[in-house]
Amino acid sequence: MGLFISFEGIDGCGKSTQMVMLKNRLIDLGYGVMVTREPGGTPIGEKIREILLDKSNRGMEPLTEAYLYAASRALLARQVIWPGLVNKDFVLVDRYVDSSLAYQGHARGIGIDIVYAINAPAVNGLVPNITFLLDAPARELIARSSRTPDRIEEEGEAFQEKVREGYHILANKYKDRFVILDALQDRDKLHEEIMRTVLKKVRGD
Repeated sequence: MGLFISFEGIDGCGKSTQMVMLKNRLIDLGYGVMVTREPGGTPIGEKIREILLDKSNRGMEPLTEAYLYAASRALLARQVIWPGLVNKDFVLVDRYVDSSLAYQGHARGIGIDIVYAINAPAVNGLVPNITFLLDAPARELIARSSRTPDRIEEEGEAFQEKVREGYHILANKYKDRFVILDALQDRDKLHEEIMRTVLKKVRGD
């Protein structure tokens, strides 16, 4: 069974870049690696992603949002992640259930436990071996972003800070798998930190 690694953080933290850098490094070392993302990762999941991130859907209820993420996740876990863990050495995911717990559970105010219950059938006990939380103040990340924000990203600094707060609650609760890293440091130094953690896990240290 392969190692399951997720990348988390508020929007603009650089997790997608770090996931690709890790993928390339692991492949260079001869490992089999699968990468995917949330929401999405499957044909139906990508359609759900379009609905979730479309700025014309600003009136979406938080519970609707939570269930849509869980629906996409159920497909991803069963059709992509589980088979990937059987056939590959590593499965890397850009966001997983912790995103829902931080965004919808904490920041939207639904409640972390309630959102976890919504997602329990979707993940069916499948949790990452390592979760990298790329952490930085929302103000810093918003200032360095140059892309057009999607529906979630346009919520603004206060919302993103609430999400960040949710992530820290989760990191404190799940200390065995969360690794908090400074998202503002040089990206190559950040990559080396990630790589050291992964290789340590592979060795069983």
